[in-house]
This record gives sequence, structure tokens and C-alpha cells, in this order.
Amino acid sequence: MAIVFADASLLVLNKPAGLLAVPGRGADKQDCLSARVQALYPDGLVVHRLDMATSGLMLMARGATMQRAVSRLFETRQVDKTYVAVVDGLLPVQPEWHVIDLPIWADWVARPLRRVDPRGQPSTTRWRCVEQLADTAPASRVELQPVTGRSHQLRVHLQALGHPILGDGLYAPQDIAARAPRLLLHARNLAFVHPLNGAALRFSSEAGF
Repeated sequence: MAIVFADASLLVLNKPAGLLAVPGRGADKQDCLSARVQALYPDGLVVHRLDMATSGLMLMARGATMQRAVSRLFETRQVDKTYVAVVDGLLPVQPEWHVIDLPIWADWVARPLRRVDPRGQPSTTRWRCVEQLADTAPASRVELQPVTGRSHQLRVHLQALGHPILGDGLYAPQDIAARAPRLLLHARNLAFVHPLNGAALRFSSEAGF
């Protein structure tokens, strides 16, 4: 865990892949980003999460009042987030953004899996391919901007697109999951207006893949 930014109201952290964002069930799942942060900043409170397998930038608030203010920014879609991923197959490199607009449903029989289903919550992701990769098998580097914030949204949407993320043990076929030692999904950019002083803040963390 690296602290990218800290002031009296906000914390921006760089979460490594493999670390829980919040505690899970059981004594073996108590080590997490929020616990590590609260050891340094006892007033640090979670306002959004990243999957355990996902790395990158995560925002926390300091104190309940700021937590409500930052949560409001997320609810009103005033936080811009850009992720980078490496997916199976070759996609055309284009500057234009494309949209995946598919509802996501929690699969209660096969938890924690989620899937595209008409009964699910409306879910929207913007994406574009920025590079085709010369790997042992075809792959593409894509940028992703979640408009909504459903659990596993980017992973489910890319699977539905027919281009699952390399290293995804939940949503990729076994041979594609085995092509990377970790999920190749990283929260690279985070931008928003400071809810207290109105300053425009923008943070970046390059992916390690």
C-alpha cells in the first residue's frame, strides 16, 4: 500500500493486487487496505472499493462528514475513473470511446459471480483499445471508464464483449486466466473536485503490466 495523497479531509491510496479493500469474513481476511490505513489515520473511512484482485487508486474520506460528502460525489457521478486492462483477442485501436450497456445480476447460486441478465441493475462501461500486443497469443490493452459502479462490472462487461481480462480466475476461461499471474486490471486515474475547498484534483498510477 502506498499513500498517494493525504490532507485533513481525504486520502488517496495505491492498492496492490491481492489485498482486500475492506475486511472479509473470517480471521484470515482481516488484513486489508482500510485496516492498514486506519492504523495510520484512525478517522479514515471507505467510500468505494476495488476488487481484491484489482490494483490501483482508491479514495478514502477522513471522518463521517467527509465520507458523506465524498459518497455524494460518487452517487452523482462526479468522480472520473479510468482503468487499464489487458484482454484476450485483438480489438481495433481507435481514439473513439465505445459503450457497453448491459444489466448485471448477482448470481446467488454461484456467488461471488455476477452475470449479464435482463433482471439485473443497469450497468454502463465506456471502453477503447489503445494497443494491440504481440504476445504468444493475441491480446489488447484497453482503457475503461465505468459510468456505473456495479460489483465486478468491468470484468463482467469485458467477458460479455467476448474479450475477458487476462488472469481473471472468475470470468475468463482457464487457458486465458493462466496467461497472467494476476488479474490485469488497474485503476489508473482518479479525478474529482475537492468537496471542501473546490480544488480540482487528478491522480495517476501507472499499471505494472
